[in-house]
Amino acid sequence: MAIGEVLSEAWNLYKRFLWQFFLTALVVFAVLDLLSALAAAAAGDSVGAGILWALIAFTIGIVGYFWVQGALVELVRDVRDGRADRSVGETYATVRPRLPALIAAGILAAIGIGIGLILFIVPGLFLLTIWSMLVPVIVIEGRAAGESFSRSREIVRGHGWPVFGLILITFITIGIASVLIRLVFSPLPSFLDNWLGSLVAHSLTVPFAAAALTTAYFKLVASAAEPVTPEAEASPPAV
Repeated sequence: MAIGEVLSEAWNLYKRFLWQFFLTALVVFAVLDLLSALAAAAAGDSVGAGILWALIAFTIGIVGYFWVQGALVELVRDVRDGRADRSVGETYATVRPRLPALIAAGILAAIGIGIGLILFIVPGLFLLTIWSMLVPVIVIEGRAAGESFSRSREIVRGHGWPVFGLILITFITIGIASVLIRLVFSPLPSFLDNWLGSLVAHSLTVPFAAAALTTAYFKLVASAAEPVTPEAEASPPAV
């Protein structure tokens, strides 16, 4: 898997269907980022109100975040043929049955990666890499949460360094873009800065990350399905 080729294809999809990507992310992040802004504002007023709003934002955020991730993956699959066949509502409806698996797998992965990063860093990065295909596996292949972990590792096997490089480049890029977008909204009052700045940043950057990882998924699966050449059969297996 060539990182440049994946990023180029993902960028072309993102540019061509920017409006669809933006709207798909916007409808959920409008609520999630509003709740986060309310929690931040409430924290400045009283501890009790801050905790209450933080719990509300966290609970709704779990569902919303994984739903939008699944919807963006489904949108990438939809537009790979050069046209968008579904509306935003239809895209979310398509992903809805997979939402419990997305939430379960996402929480388990976050715990595992988080512990790995806190304790030794390298194990966390390793888990981040081998589990990077969880959302495409669940949405596109219809896998259950449990089996999605082994399936993701199977897809990434032999391509660990390119996948890690893709993740690193993608998230550094969207991190820089998010900071620049947030700067545009910094002159606004604190509440509007927190809400609108986060909303626009998330709606513009998260879809590109989904496009990059989903494009990588399709390329890795296609690569695994290619006929094995005699030279490849004679070579030692990649770890």
